[in-house]
Amino acid sequence: MTEQEMLEKLKEFDTPSITNVVATYPDNPLCLGLYEPWGQNWYTDQSVHCIYPELGRTVGYAVTVVYGIQDPTFRRLDMADLVAAFNKSKKPIILALKQDFPPHLKGKVGLAGGNMTTTFKLCGAIGCVTDGPSRDIDEIRPMRFQYLMTGVTPGHGNMAIKAVNVPVSIAGMDVAPGEIIHMDENGACKFPADRMAEVLANVEKLVKNEDERRNKMIGLGTGQKIYDLLISERKR
Repeated sequence: MTEQEMLEKLKEFDTPSITNVVATYPDNPLCLGLYEPWGQNWYTDQSVHCIYPELGRTVGYAVTVVYGIQDPTFRRLDMADLVAAFNKSKKPIILALKQDFPPHLKGKVGLAGGNMTTTFKLCGAIGCVTDGPSRDIDEIRPMRFQYLMTGVTPGHGNMAIKAVNVPVSIAGMDVAPGEIIHMDENGACKFPADRMAEVLANVEKLVKNEDERRNKMIGLGTGQKIYDLLISERKR
């Protein structure tokens, strides 16, 4: 399989299933154990929400950017630098957008509206995960561009790019440029791009095993039979 074929195939699986083989169950032989599941920041927390769940799963290579209020002593970076990072990245792209605003502003930054999202999409991005709000969700909906964010708000003030393609921490998930981000209405997780084939192979096997077990449990039909099955498995 090519990388593009693997990315498409990964969209057949929900994000919790991806987390299961990335790190959630380290004792399971199908789990790659890429991170210690509790102590490392490899998936998002409950602060972000999927804005367009009807779009299904979204998978791509991370490009990162940090936005904040304007600093008169630093005017070096602008949208052209972010577009340059898009152009250099493998496609499709998931933008990991860090909102580095003061606490009293962070909840009212309608950052990535219709114009910015149009730029993102034209440069090869198909989604964005961000640790703040955004706006123009009705304008963005026809673009079929996915957002995971904290909420919506209609306005903002002057703002500026503070860094491009640096490691960022967004909603409990640490992301480096070039990593794979897999996201859906459950949230997002990340893993190294060079482990994509292993993640795909293992999630296919894990989901098949889980489906077989679920069907077996349903076939048992009663709590007592399920209990007997669990006891027999404990003794193995």
